[in-house]
Amino acid sequence: MLSKPWPLRYPGTTMTAPPLSQIEVIAPNLKRRLSGVTATVVRLIPIQARQIGIVTTGPGLPPTLPHISLASLLFLPRDHWRVWHARRNTEMALGLILRHILRRKLRLMFTSASQRRHSAYTRFLIRQMEDVVATSSRTAAYLERPCHVIMHGIDTQTFAPALDRPALRVRLGLPPGVLIGCYGRIRERKGTDVFVRSMIATLPRFPNVTAVVMGRATEGHVGFFNALKAEVAAAGLANQILFAPEVPVSDMADWYGALDLYVAPQRWEGFGLTPLEAMSCGVPILATRVGAFEDIVTPEVGSLIPPGDLDAMAKAVAHWLSRPADLVTAGTAARNVSLTRHRIEVEASALVALYRQLLARP
Repeated sequence: MLSKPWPLRYPGTTMTAPPLSQIEVIAPNLKRRLSGVTATVVRLIPIQARQIGIVTTGPGLPPTLPHISLASLLFLPRDHWRVWHARRNTEMALGLILRHILRRKLRLMFTSASQRRHSAYTRFLIRQMEDVVATSSRTAAYLERPCHVIMHGIDTQTFAPALDRPALRVRLGLPPGVLIGCYGRIRERKGTDVFVRSMIATLPRFPNVTAVVMGRATEGHVGFFNALKAEVAAAGLANQILFAPEVPVSDMADWYGALDLYVAPQRWEGFGLTPLEAMSCGVPILATRVGAFEDIVTPEVGSLIPPGDLDAMAKAVAHWLSRPADLVTAGTAARNVSLTRHRIEVEASALVALYRQLLARP
């Protein structure tokens, strides 16, 4: 007979999971490799744990979260209902197994960030969920059932404007003048090529402006990255278009805070946190009409263009560079909008409210 597994405390940490009998919400993470979904769980759980008895389960999570082992799910008491908050197909499927085969008392909930028509299998899983959340209005349109729209939020204390931007730039080794940034994975889907080529077309007219591309090209995208660097060199703009290596997440606020304009050039995106992070640091945004960007980027904080449109990006960048006072005004508005609409505490509380509604059902 199996002994009851209770790995509820990680060595060297202070956050512990409640006893199994007191757990109200379980947020599974059934993927070892770091992903946007995993990052969402990591950001939200510490805040939600102050409001409700929530735990994580599964691999690939840091030891700072309240956590139970997957084996512990076999021993969940049947004394009360709990919410199972899935964010992947595998997690929806496991929730169904736990509820209908192992007879655990679970209210099944799913959050989707996808912006494409779901497969027949995914649509079947979604139909079995008792409640569904979409991370943007565009995502909601693909769900084919009623849902709640709850956008991702940002830690506005961590992502905050630089107190001394010139000093920050010196510390980061960045030049003076106007800085435009584009951060994230370097690949065609992310639109890095559109950004670089729009900079090649625009920056010769603005010698005091520098563009910074920061990120990593994973296997399969190295050739794409090297070709872009070669284009910049051939254009004679290696001093105006800089390529910086990827930095730890803990350093990202500084790299946003050094900018005057942030560009999100994606051709496709599920949600896309980088504009929110930049806005929280007081930086205006130029973004494509993908992901949640149309819900996030309003005229007061930036502008939107079609994805993959190099000419539109070049014209929009030139528009902003020709109006430095507007950059300052939009940057101030971006910070204010982040504080009022996009704090992570708002997202966490909205989800906890849904948990409580599910738990209160007869």
